[in-house]
Amino acid sequence: MNEITIKLVKSNNEVSTVSLSKEIPVYHLLSEFGIPAEKILAVKINNLTSSLNTLLSYNATVEPILDNSKEGAFIYRRSLCLLLAAAAKKLYSDKRLLVGHSLGYGYYYTFDDGAPVEEKQIKAIEMEMKSMVEKDIPIITSEISWEEAARLFEELNLIETRKQLNYNCTPTVKINSIDRFSDLYFETLVRSTGTLKVFELMPYAEGFLLRFPKSSDCSKLPPFVDEPKLFEIYSEYKDWGKRMKVTSAASLNELITNRKINDFIEITETFQQKNISYIASKIASKKTVKVVLIAGPSSSGKTTSAKKLGLELQAIGFTPKIISLDNYYVDHSKTPRDENGQPDYECLEALDIELLNQNLVDLFDGKEVIIPTYDFHSGTAYYEDSNRMKLEENDILIMEGIHGLNDKLTPKVPAEYKFKIYLSALTQLNLDDHNRISTSDNRLIRRIVRDANFRGKGAAGTIEMWPSVRRGEELHIFPFQNNADAILNTALDYELSVLRVYAAPLLRQVKPTQKEYSEARRLLSFLENFSTIPPTSVPQKSIIREFIGGSSFHY
Repeated sequence: MNEITIKLVKSNNEVSTVSLSKEIPVYHLLSEFGIPAEKILAVKINNLTSSLNTLLSYNATVEPILDNSKEGAFIYRRSLCLLLAAAAKKLYSDKRLLVGHSLGYGYYYTFDDGAPVEEKQIKAIEMEMKSMVEKDIPIITSEISWEEAARLFEELNLIETRKQLNYNCTPTVKINSIDRFSDLYFETLVRSTGTLKVFELMPYAEGFLLRFPKSSDCSKLPPFVDEPKLFEIYSEYKDWGKRMKVTSAASLNELITNRKINDFIEITETFQQKNISYIASKIASKKTVKVVLIAGPSSSGKTTSAKKLGLELQAIGFTPKIISLDNYYVDHSKTPRDENGQPDYECLEALDIELLNQNLVDLFDGKEVIIPTYDFHSGTAYYEDSNRMKLEENDILIMEGIHGLNDKLTPKVPAEYKFKIYLSALTQLNLDDHNRISTSDNRLIRRIVRDANFRGKGAAGTIEMWPSVRRGEELHIFPFQNNADAILNTALDYELSVLRVYAAPLLRQVKPTQKEYSEARRLLSFLENFSTIPPTSVPQKSIIREFIGGSSFHY
């Protein structure tokens, strides 16, 4: 074979070159990076995330993925999930392990029989996992025939995994294996179980949590922070999914194939609207509420949720008036800077808190005020007579923005005047029994579609800025979610099948020469698990219309 040239990107961004006379696996070159080999969990080969077992057979640039990086943390967590599934299957082969949602730095698990998981069972699984870590068992990625995969998953009693094969009928199927346990390949994993030393299983509710370290400190587990309100909402949606018999990508695909999806869409939308109606009734029952504060992370559907809540409030006698927090940005020259010297529009200090509170106090005192308008082009505010506002009897304010749950936003407003709502796009669907769907992935795909449709931004641009968005959420939104008077789940269990129609072509346009290529390919591979639903099936008032267009609401 011809000589292969490999460029190795080191931690200081220096590049060294290695020439190969034959193809070799990546792990043979780990010592060349000048980094302790145990810190390298995977690599990017020409910007595509790849296992350390990948054979280098063509000219390529290879960059390490470290254990203290965001991507490294995700690889570590996915590998832990496979380790847990293998240990649970070995000890309790008659039970199916089911993954739930994330909770703090952990994932919630139960068994399919619905019985509470006993502490001695949890301890036994944890001990088996530790034993497998000690043995440093290879995690093997391989391809087998479709027929062999179908037989394998039937033998392992992986019911949802086996069903998913019916909707992706390729001649070969990629799998990951630890010892005698195998699972569908979804994403890159670590090379062997010996890497997975930091974890614990903790009893929680009827099941247990698989806890893992932060990306910033992979050497230890962070303190557990409970989120009972979020867990309660998720549990309600999980129970609803079981009643609907739609709990996985495979069961959703089955509805699409059998042409029963339109009924499910109507039921899903009705269920969400029912929850919005319930929140409106809670607001009315409180009697003293003058302002509804809605907060949620990016692409959680805040704008549409505010409009749908407004309709519900009107139906019970209120007259909603909306104030946008965007209008209260300080002049650009006064905007705080982040650690990189860039304007930080997501911190609380980017808003004119004093003016906002004075406006609110005056409105509640029956005075008329002029709400400012912010010109994002010039970075300054201006005032127009058309923005005069006065609250009449039965009027109620609705304000949505990332700081809505932080009491420092409205320190001059009495607590009894406020009703706080937290939005989260918590899909109850899993890919299969023990491979979960990330809430963040769901929102990122929404954002990619919306940015392309309404902001002229390609998928690479959205992916590039997503880590910054996530940092802002972790600082300014997530710490306050337990302050909410109500939580609304804005995920719709059919939405990924619709979003795939828009997102897949956008993701395919990201080139291998772009840093965002790896994430684009990962999301594209994820979306391929869902059969498509035509956008014409989406109701005009659906939250999904906020991202794909065609809403009957005016934005």
